[in-house]
Amino acid sequence: MLIQSEFVDLNTPTGIMRTYVHKPLTHKKTPAILFYSEIFQQTGPIERAAKIIAGHGFTVLVPEVFHELNPIGTVLAYDDAGRDKGNADKSAKDVEGYDADNQAMIAWIKKQPWFSGHIGAMGFCIGGHLAFRAALQPEIEATACFYATDLHTNVIPNKPNQHSMNRLKDIKGELLMIWGKQDNHIPEQGRKVVYEKMLDAQLAFTWHEFNGQHAFMRDEGERYDPELALLGYDLALKLFQRKLA
Repeated sequence: MLIQSEFVDLNTPTGIMRTYVHKPLTHKKTPAILFYSEIFQQTGPIERAAKIIAGHGFTVLVPEVFHELNPIGTVLAYDDAGRDKGNADKSAKDVEGYDADNQAMIAWIKKQPWFSGHIGAMGFCIGGHLAFRAALQPEIEATACFYATDLHTNVIPNKPNQHSMNRLKDIKGELLMIWGKQDNHIPEQGRKVVYEKMLDAQLAFTWHEFNGQHAFMRDEGERYDPELALLGYDLALKLFQRKLA
């Protein structure tokens, strides 16, 4: 399926959020997917990943996750400077800003003539956590989280009750959790903490651990695993097709 790409600038309580929209060329109404990037925002690998999902019949929105901390259009490099800046932005952004960002995108989607009435979420790395965070919104019916960082740690200063893992009762949709066993950002014990809490909360979810490193979905760099990436896309698309399409 052919797609077209554009962007929309959405108003949020913390300023304009540029959001890239990748839409299949079809006359049919389509579901929407909120797609969350790594700390580097919409890099080439993230744009290509979003287009893969869009090419299967979903309109994909990629927000600039740290829009209030950077000029519009900022893309950080996959190097030490980019990593340091992205991690600093992650620490600086108030967690409630992510909720407001999600609400702004959902409100915009609901007004679009192409919208079918169903919304999902997906993300890589911190974006996996932000997709999980989006699942707190009642409109989100299906969520695919790839090696979601910081779910197993409390990284929200002075707001423990707002940590994503302390709000599991707000999640109503189905979750797909994908991890790499060789991911040094999310050790085995951390994954166990997340699994047990999700199990105790009686969430609807599937859980997959593969022999892969952190960022194995990113089609740039030595950690990319094409075989696992194809498997990951297949799992996410099957979830979205079953729950949203």
